[in-house]
Amino acid sequence: MRRNLNGVIQLSDKQKHQLATEIKAFYLDIRGEEIGMIEEQQLLDLFCEHLAPIVYNKALDDSMRWLKEQVENMEVDYYSLYKNVQ
Repeated sequence: MRRNLNGVIQLSDKQKHQLATEIKAFYLDIRGEEIGMIEEQQLLDLFCEHLAPIVYNKALDDSMRWLKEQVENMEVDYYSLYKNVQ
């Protein structure tokens, strides 16, 4: 089965180069193996396809949690403005 790797996540050329360098350094430092440009790109594509959506969704969830806290704080502030009526 062939997977479509296009459009999964858009990275600038600078970001791609930086991440490919990090992948290559990881393999050399941790595994003692040198990998080529094709392997770097395949790993980068794999991470973009499978890891990026998870990180993206986590960021959305964190943003929603923060927004709900802000709305709750705003509601508390709103009701603190009420005057006691007798």
